[in-house]
Formats: sequence, structure tokens, C-alpha cells
Amino acid sequence: MDRTVRPARRFGGTLRVPGDKSVSHRALILGALASGRTTIRGMAPGADCRSTIACLAALGVDIGACPGADGPVWLVEGRGLGGLAAPGRPLDAGNSGSTARFLMGVLAGHPFASTLTGDDSLSRRPMGRVAEPLELMGARVETAGGHLPATVHGGRLRGITYITPIPSAQVKSAVLFAGLHADGVTVVAEAQQTRDHTERALAAFGADIAVERGRLSLRGRQALRAADIIVPGDPSSAAFWAAAAAGTPGAAVVLEGVSVNPTRTAFLGVIERMGASVSVEADEEAGVEPRGTVTVRHEALRPVEIFPAEVPGLIDELPALAALATCGGGLTVSGAGELRVKESDRIAALVAGMRALGADIEERRDGFRVAGGRRLTGGVADAAGDHRLAMAFAIAALGARGDSRIRGAESVAISYPGFFDTLERLCQ
Repeated sequence: MDRTVRPARRFGGTLRVPGDKSVSHRALILGALASGRTTIRGMAPGADCRSTIACLAALGVDIGACPGADGPVWLVEGRGLGGLAAPGRPLDAGNSGSTARFLMGVLAGHPFASTLTGDDSLSRRPMGRVAEPLELMGARVETAGGHLPATVHGGRLRGITYITPIPSAQVKSAVLFAGLHADGVTVVAEAQQTRDHTERALAAFGADIAVERGRLSLRGRQALRAADIIVPGDPSSAAFWAAAAAGTPGAAVVLEGVSVNPTRTAFLGVIERMGASVSVEADEEAGVEPRGTVTVRHEALRPVEIFPAEVPGLIDELPALAALATCGGGLTVSGAGELRVKESDRIAALVAGMRALGADIEERRDGFRVAGGRRLTGGVADAAGDHRLAMAFAIAALGARGDSRIRGAESVAISYPGFFDTLERLCQ
């Protein structure tokens, strides 16, 4: 599906973004491993979380939704630690790396074999980085050259100390989910902190997890108890509206109920460094994950450089920041080679798409450089099946001289099904 985006004469408003899919995945999985009924409010509506729901259902978990005052309330009937049933067919993770990697960790502790598959995009993403620690713990994992399909032969696991070779919240989480089922203590050490949703979620479900100076320690075979989870708005989705407001003269956007977890809001600091006005007001009663109201207003933009140490906290927001940089100022990013193994090669596809819209942008081995000062002309940008690129190109197109067309715009359904409807509303 192609989508036409016209230059914005105005932009702004108040809105709530969909629920954070990172939090939603973890709530679903831990709810399945707990005893009792878990309720999840505000769950992410996109295709990725539907993949997790479908996989858990195939593993014997009873999951359904009922109407609630503020949208569907999801109910997960827990089967207890180690209580999942052997699936009768391969588990299809769709386009969701979180689904595949998290479930690899969970299934490593179950005494049966199960196969995980995914779509063409997910099947190109690296899974060996998860298989390696799981095999150290005692599982046997067969992959297609380090990719999906992956068959996990689970069984009795032992706790290990694992130093993550690259910053990855998904790898960390897979090891911790396996560690729940292991004998002894599992320790994960991170040189650079990644998003901490798994640590927070484990504590919410009653697990005793120690967090100290980049080391996470989890005792195995702890019983989990059901929890009531409120999912905050997804900051990675909010980043696109923040970028649009920051890059459009006279614009302001108010984002209500969005996650203000410190491991997810580094992009707000970058937008502020680029010159925009940013304010954050935290809610007094936020639950497991902190949330609040974020207001972003346009101010004159200036160039910014993002260094490798900053990248782990910005990895999903870099396309939005690139879109903002095309509106003026400029941006240089290095140390972001991980972008090449996302839903697409996000460096190559981002540069190609922005260049097609008229940007002065340079591809680099582990990043990119956007030169400020050139207004986009408009054009045709291919999202390469990547939801974040589709949204980034749409936001960049707001500042163009002419109309733009986004190819593959339907990919936004992976995380933000109503993105283009909201875009039209904010531009009226």
C-alpha cells in the first residue's frame, strides 16, 4: 500500500500513542508463566504482539480480551513456571524479533522440542546471539545458520554468568527467561545498560531479581504470581510525533500517558539538544512502568552528533531523529551498526528513502550523516517493509516542498495501526 503525505501547513495537538509493545510482550509471557489470572490494560495493538499471543495460545495458554472503560482488557490464564504444553505445529513469530527471542529463552526450560519460524524479514535477523547462552545453560538449539527457523530442545537448565557481547535487551531477556527455569542463579552482566522492562516486569510478577552496577542476578525456579499490568504509551511511537512537532515551525504536541522510563527517553534529550523545547510531567501513580505527559514545541534547530555510547538507548528512535534532522540542523550518527540487522537494513534503507525525498544524507558503515539546511523536495520513498522507516519518511515528508509517496506504508501496522489517521488529524 502506498500513502501520499502532503507538506504540513500546521501540526499539533494532544494525543495518546498505542501501548508500548516491549512492555506488552513481557506482560503476556510472564502472565503465561505465572499462577493465576493476569490482566493487561493498554496493550499494544500491533501485529507483533498478536504474534506473541498466537504463539502462547499454541503453547496451551488461554488468552482473551474483554471490553474495558479505556479499551480492551486482556486476560492471561497462567500455567505456572514450566507449565507450557508442547505445540502441535511450528510457532510463527511473524515479524517480531521480541517474540522469537523471548520464547527461545522460555522454551529452553521446557522438556520438549519446539520450532520457531518467522517472515522473510525476521528470518534474516540474527538468532545465534540467543542460541549461544541458551546452549551454555544446557539447552540444544538448532538454527538455520544462526537464523530462523530455530528448533529449541528444552530441558533441565543450569544458571550461568553471561556477559553480553553487544548491548541487547532481547538477548538479556531471553537469558533471564531461561534463568527462571534453571537450577541455581543466572547472572547477566551488561557493559552498557539496555531498556529495563524485563527487570521491572519480573519484580511485578513477584520474582526476586537483584540489579547492581550493570549486573542482574536471578534465582531460578521462583514461582511467579499473576499481576495487573497497565501498559504505558510507546515512547518509540511518540518519538515520531515529537520529531514532527520539533521540526515544524509553530508546532506543539502534547503526548499523554506515555512511558517516561529513563531507559527509553534518551531521544527526548537529543531532541532538546537539537534545539526543541521539551517538558516532561510524570504521573504520580504510574504503576510498574513510569508514565507521564510529554510536551514538545518547535524552536530553531541546530546540528547534533550521536556517539556510540548513546546508541543503545536510542536504537529504535534513530529513524525519527533522522526525519527531524532533514527539517534543519543536521545529524551525525556513529556506532549504530545494529541498525543493519533490524526489520530491514535500516541504515541503507533509511538513506535511500531520505535521499529519494531530497535529503542530503550520507550512508556510513555504522551510521549516517544528515546535512541540515536543505528543504526536501518530496518524492517516492520505499519503507522496505519496515514500520519505523514508513513513519520516519512520513514525518520527513511534512517538511517537503511537494507531495511525497511512501511505498509499503502498510508496515506501520506492526506497531502503530492508526498512524496515518493520527497524522492527518494532527495536520488539520
